[in-house]
Order: sequence, then C-alpha cells, then structure tokens
Amino acid sequence: MSLRQTNLSPAPAEAAALSPERAKFVVIGAGIGGLTTAGVLARAGLDVTVLEAHVYPGGCAGTFYHQGYRFDAGATLAGGFYPGGPMDQVATALDILAWPAHASDPAMSVILPDGCEVVRWADPTRRWDAYTDAFGEAGKRFWRWQECTADLLWDLALSGPPWPPQSLRETARLARTGLSWLGRNATKLHLSLLADALGPVARHLQGAPRALRLFVDAQLLIAAQTTSAYANALYGASALDLPRRGVVHLEGGIGAIATTLVEAVRRLGGAVHLRSTVERIITRDGRPVAVETKRGDRYPADFVIANLPPWNIAQLLEAPLPRALQQLGALPEDGWGAFTIHAGVPNNIIPPNAPLHRQVIVREPLGEGNTVFVSISPAWDNGRAPEGKRAVTLSTHTAPAPWWSLFRNDPARYARRKQAYVERMVRAAERALPGLAETAELVLPGTPVTFQRFTRRRWGWVGGFPQTDLLRAWGPRLAPRLWMVGDSIFPGQSTAAVALGGLRVAADILDSLGAPAHEVRRLVGLAPAGSSD
Repeated sequence: MSLRQTNLSPAPAEAAALSPERAKFVVIGAGIGGLTTAGVLARAGLDVTVLEAHVYPGGCAGTFYHQGYRFDAGATLAGGFYPGGPMDQVATALDILAWPAHASDPAMSVILPDGCEVVRWADPTRRWDAYTDAFGEAGKRFWRWQECTADLLWDLALSGPPWPPQSLRETARLARTGLSWLGRNATKLHLSLLADALGPVARHLQGAPRALRLFVDAQLLIAAQTTSAYANALYGASALDLPRRGVVHLEGGIGAIATTLVEAVRRLGGAVHLRSTVERIITRDGRPVAVETKRGDRYPADFVIANLPPWNIAQLLEAPLPRALQQLGALPEDGWGAFTIHAGVPNNIIPPNAPLHRQVIVREPLGEGNTVFVSISPAWDNGRAPEGKRAVTLSTHTAPAPWWSLFRNDPARYARRKQAYVERMVRAAERALPGLAETAELVLPGTPVTFQRFTRRRWGWVGGFPQTDLLRAWGPRLAPRLWMVGDSIFPGQSTAAVALGGLRVAADILDSLGAPAHEVRRLVGLAPAGSSD
C-alpha cells in the first residue's frame, strides 16, 4: 500500500493547502543520502525527481572511469551491510534484493610509526588477539568500552531517532524511541554514559600507551574528522565500530551503492536525471516552489531535499536565507579537505592476503601527509583496472584554505606544493605498498580545489563537521519544506551513516504529511513498534 491510498492530513507546519498526493518532491544531488530519501518517498507513491550535476551518481561515494581504471572519487570504505545494519535496513525499505557487495575480513590494518601493523578484524577471536598483542591490557580495557558503548548507540541509531529534534512532533517521537531503547537496554546501561555524552574519547585513554592513542587518533580522523582529545566519546565509540561490524568491497567500486539506489528509485516510480546542474531554488513566502537547472529546465517543487553541504545550499537560495544558513562562516573553520592520489599499479606489488585498506601513520600532527589511507581494488574485480593492474587510491586530510589561497594568488607555488604532497604521500604509502613509487602509472593527484571541481562541494570540504559534541550535526529541516540530507546531519559521515540520515529525512517528511506511525516505520525498513522482529 502506498501513501496515495492513505488519508494524509499535513501537520500544521506543512499545511497551506498542500495536497500530498499531488505534491512534487525534488532532491538535489544523487548522493547516498539523497537517493535513500528519494527511494522511500517514491515507494510511498509520491512524485519524486532527483537532479544530479555529474555524469554518474554517488557524489563523494561515486566511482569514475579514466583510461581503463575505475577509481573511487572520495569514499573508499563501505560498511553497514550486516544483517539488521543500516544498508540492510535501506535494502528492506527499497525492496533491494541484494547489494553487489563482497564481505572482507580483515577490514583494514594500521601501520604505526615504529612499523608495527595492527590488523582490524571482524572475527572476534582474531580481533582481540590483535588488540592484546599490540596494546596489552590497556587495549583490552579501551576496546571493551568501545564495543559495549557502540552496541548501545548503534541500537539507538538504527531506531531512527530524530536528532536533534526540530519540532514538538519530533520531540515526542524521540521520547518514544528513547523509551523503547531504554526498555531494551536497561540492564546494559551505566552511569559513565552520561559523562561520555559530555566528554571526549580521550577520557578512556588516560594512562594508555602512546601507540594505542596514535592508533585511535588516526582511526577517528577518518571516522569522525577529529582526534580523541576532541571527539565526543559516544560518537567516537560508534565511529570506531565500522571494522568490527564488517567492511565490504563493492563490485565496480563504491559507486555501485549509488547505482543500485538509482535503479531502486526508478523502479519505485521516481525519476533520476544526471547532467542536471541545479543553479537556483526559487522560493515564495519562505517556501520552495521550483528548482532551475543550468540548462534552463524548471522543475516545480513543493518540497526540496538538498543532498548538499550547507554552503552549497546557501548559494542556491534567494535572500533572505533561512536562519541556520545566515550563521555560516566563509568556510568551516575546523573542517577538512582531502589530498588524493589515484594511481594504477601492477598486481605483483600487492602483498598476498594483505588487507585492501591500510592506514599508514608517519608522525604527528596527523593529516597533511603524516597519515595516509591506502585503498586497493580487489583482484577479483576485473572491471576496476586493466589486466594485470589494480586501482589504488591514497588520501590524507588537509586544510582547504592554504590550497585555495595558493590556487588564486600563486599558481606556481600551488603546483610545487601539490608535487611535494605527491612525493610525501607516496613515500608514506610505500610502507604499505613497497615498490609503489617505481611502478605506479597514471598518477592523478587532487587537492581540495580538484575535489570542488568534480564533486561541486564548496571549498572541497569532506566528511562533514568534526564530531566534537552531540549537537554538532545539524537538524535536517532548514525551512518549511526545505530539507538537507548528507554528512552534515546526524549521524554524520560514512556511506552507512548518510543512508541512515536519508531514512530519517524521509521519515520526518512522511510524518509531517500525517502518515500513520506504523506506515512510516514500514516504509523506512523498521519493524512496527512493539514487534518482536
């Protein structure tokens, strides 16, 4: 049953003579979050159109083709595909029978400055042996806290809490979700959760060996965009959990997630248009009424869901901006960009049975080439590289502002800095891939300037807001009938997290249209309240 067959009565905030069965929904950006939201709304029988500027879907989690290689544009690590996990929930919501995903264990390894390599396994016996060997009793204590806390937090996140709540309806729904969570986990709760809600991960690393802190800091940098001294403890525990829950490799690259979602949106009755760059969101009385593209196409819109960072959304809107967007600075002061290298390498330099994701820590401070994340295409995925070759991506966190300053004011220094980063990162990556410097071909470096050019993300900003406190993520509703989805809203970055965010936005919109609670839960892939499933 679709919501066209349900008597919908919009909530007061969405009233104003809106007829849901005739309303038009436009999603700007075919990233994972936007496509997830579009798919749920389409399954509800609503009129949904997705507009994507690029020639392929996925945004930062897309895969591009170049000279025989398929490189992941940004994100390379995919998780959340375990039974009952975020991507399983998305599959249930959108009637996706199977993802083109191959499980991988180990998930990754981390090479410490002294050369010690710590492997992150999903298998519990191997995982605990690796932690004990590398970090001793301090490692046991830390990872025991991390796993117990993450279990509680993921159970809550998968229930779809509207965080932070933005209306009385959402506050009531959050209370119901919280009470249900408390009922399920009453015997597991402990007082330290309150301190963790207000404090950093570092409170659990006091007196720990430097190797453990470095390991955790490097992993948090890629999972929470900050290190243990600043990462909120509850968020950090959940972010560190990805390898334990299982990592997969997608056939054809990580862009296969978005391709599968596009197929689902279209199958469910929605439209997805590539090469459709949105230039303007037209508003009337503070509400969207249409979206215009660079080619001059005009799409009527009663609701707009922008799968974009706040800075991009602000560029598309007419004055006056919604209050939240009026408070934006020139760029995110503590946000990150990425310096990436895409390269082809021969098969014979890939160590046999080595993890295909490897993080190399050279020194502190982290980022700026002092930590490098290496991702290698699987040998079985013949479509990723020419015969006898493999596609490799290297990435490091970098501050966007210096790159933009040099790009605009001193192109020669910009080019020299880019070359220096290539050499520094390749040297670091050779600890994971000996022979990389001598054998790499088709070396394609990219700065935040490059990232903006290809992903359209303002400043080449990646990963969302550093998760320093539980209120850092934005609420998705920016104005009446204007919504944001992606890594700027809870629960933040990673393909799994933005998919959950997409489900949350769809649920909030359906709720605002007066859909029955049990129908909303069904449409977002959740069992009915009170079910034993």
